[in-house]
Amino acid sequence: MKTFTCFGEVLWDVFPDHQIIGGAPLNVALRLKSFTKNVSIISAIGNDNLGEQLLTYLDSNDLTSKYIQTNNNYPTGQVLVTLDQNGSASYDIKNPSVWDFISTNQSNIDLVKTSDVFIYGSLVCRNSTSKNTLFTLLEHAKFKVFDVNLRAPYYEFETLFKLMDFADFIKFNDEELELISKEINTGFSTIEDNMKAISNTFNASHVCVTKGDKGAILLVNGKFYESKGYKVKVKDTVGAGDSFLATLIYQIQSFGNYEKAIDYACAIGALVAGSNGANPKLNQEEIDNLML
Repeated sequence: MKTFTCFGEVLWDVFPDHQIIGGAPLNVALRLKSFTKNVSIISAIGNDNLGEQLLTYLDSNDLTSKYIQTNNNYPTGQVLVTLDQNGSASYDIKNPSVWDFISTNQSNIDLVKTSDVFIYGSLVCRNSTSKNTLFTLLEHAKFKVFDVNLRAPYYEFETLFKLMDFADFIKFNDEELELISKEINTGFSTIEDNMKAISNTFNASHVCVTKGDKGAILLVNGKFYESKGYKVKVKDTVGAGDSFLATLIYQIQSFGNYEKAIDYACAIGALVAGSNGANPKLNQEEIDNLML
């Protein structure tokens, strides 16, 4: 059975009228946990009430806190989330937060060495401590999945390109693909041509692009697979891309059917967008009904 490790921010998404636990790597880990027990996350929390609640939440979801560091000097992460009239989210990310200071240790290195899949993003690189830890761990990882997940102003292209160089699998949304394609001057205008260019430039065997409610495209070793997506009444988009990625990676690693994997992942992502919060519980009947 495949093992999965996620690296990066765990935090609280603070909405105008409530707050809920999130952070892209944690969202990915939690969705993976709904499919398999072999999931870990490397992160950090503060020595505070929000951190304690986060540990309790991980425990209640049977996700190990063994690799969650506690730091007395910085607060547990928070993000102020605002939703537009279509349910699309924008984020004000508190800086600094404790997940900016994830340190390297032998237990983290050993975990990554023994994991089949290592999943990481770009936001965690806004501070040099967590960035250096990530690059150390990438040296030891097997199959490396980079969820680009840009959050302005917390990225720089030099770091992004290094993260892409390490990756076997790179996931963008369509806006991120366009931005990075222009930056490396691919000279192409179509999504498919830019995906191929990025795959070749960064030697990534898998490239995936999500297109909101229009589905997603996956490129694997030069061949394209596409899902047109599923229409739902959007409540909020927080975590939808994370659940999509978790589902896609799990399906590919477990079954190897790319066509089915991207279609199933689009269905899960749509159901999350049609629910409140990043990590709603989904049942098989809901999924099957949407995919009819």
